[in-house]
Amino acid sequence: MVLGTIQLVDGRGRKYLTAEERGRFLAAVAREPKPERQTFALTLAHSGARLSEVLALRPLDIDLDAAAIRIRTLKRRAEHWREVPLPAETLRALELVHGLRGVRPRRAGELLWPWSRATGHRRIVAVMERAGISGPQACPKGLRHAFGIAAVTAGVPLPTIAAVLGHADIATTAIYTTAVGIEARAFLARMWEHPTA
Repeated sequence: MVLGTIQLVDGRGRKYLTAEERGRFLAAVAREPKPERQTFALTLAHSGARLSEVLALRPLDIDLDAAAIRIRTLKRRAEHWREVPLPAETLRALELVHGLRGVRPRRAGELLWPWSRATGHRRIVAVMERAGISGPQACPKGLRHAFGIAAVTAGVPLPTIAAVLGHADIATTAIYTTAVGIEARAFLARMWEHPTA
């Protein structure tokens, strides 16, 4: 099950959230009492970005009019930026919590979440725990992989998914099609266990 450099299932188990787990994660995010943690988790879940990429976001990287965020792809040698659309409700939350419409020019370059990578990771794992999600998928990378699988399942073309995720090689993105096959087999197995007349 390895194609490119991503391995979605290994000896420890599955490294992505299922659609049901993703729903539970988002429900737990909705109950998060600290708004800045909520916007962080929503941005991570709805952008497919890497943890470090989301932590690097600044007010000037949020384009409310275009309904997208501008992400610097960190896994490339040359500087590369990509634009990633976000759901309207996530953008509204970013706008309100971080005061994006009235941000002063000197604050536009400050980080939205001035946390270390370890702190960001801990905060996502805490939401996973509240959602009852455990295992190797209960981490920020599990959200990234879940985004890729959800995009494939929704019929988004692979080149578009590759662009949004910041993959230089579409072969890396294609691994998400194998996970869709894994999920389909799980659904079929349940059907075979409970046949109808």
